[in-house]
Amino acid sequence: MDDLLRRALAVNQTWMALGNERFVAAGGAFVRNRDVPSIRDANHVAHVTAATATEVDALLARADEEFAGLPHRAFHIDPATPLALEARLVLEGYEHTSALYLLLEGDLRGRPRECDIRLVDDEAAWQSHLSLHRANWAEWQQALEKDDMVSAGEAMFRSRRAKSPAVRYWLAYEDGEAKSYLASWEGTDGVGQVEYLYTSPEARHRGLATALIHHCVEDCRANGAGPVVIVADPDDTPKAMYAALGFRPLALKRNYWRTVA
Repeated sequence: MDDLLRRALAVNQTWMALGNERFVAAGGAFVRNRDVPSIRDANHVAHVTAATATEVDALLARADEEFAGLPHRAFHIDPATPLALEARLVLEGYEHTSALYLLLEGDLRGRPRECDIRLVDDEAAWQSHLSLHRANWAEWQQALEKDDMVSAGEAMFRSRRAKSPAVRYWLAYEDGEAKSYLASWEGTDGVGQVEYLYTSPEARHRGLATALIHHCVEDCRANGAGPVVIVADPDDTPKAMYAALGFRPLALKRNYWRTVA
């Protein structure tokens, strides 16, 4: 595998593991957080090396053991994952979503607008961030036509906040009110990541998201990163904005899960 691709995949998976329990067993890297059992990003297996039928059997059995009592089993599949695992998950009826990795190696294109961007570093700022997160989650529920996931949204926020202070969260303000957020981390092995972009509907198309991306990329690089990763939903529009700013498509990751009794 290309070295840069390997490092880009690794930084995202390490980001996902921040704030959670992490250990390697049975040919997989386990991420677990019993405080937020419904959040698949905080409870899954990644970096799988199990390749034979026997090894995959052992990995699935170990996942049942380690995630006993949790409402799901989840596995992250990337280009380095042996094909046998993904085939087995499909056979067993696992659902999946995809994530598009994009990578910025040079400078961002364009010049951002002047913007009031502040670090989330006190409880008042965290509450402003939470308000925006709730709005984001409500939009997501509406798009999926689901209205029973409020508690999952609150758990998701807790799991993200647990990544601080390693991950730095930023708010963009207009007229003294937080309207947009993004997070940055200098990452591992020279590759950083920016993630979790959201802007209130009434503040979109005014340059806040672009300003945050410029700010967070600069923050990653000021703390030691060179290339910077961002992950997009393949079915959503932000991927086009990222590409227009200079991020190039790099790889596709699939997240498999199934609900258990």
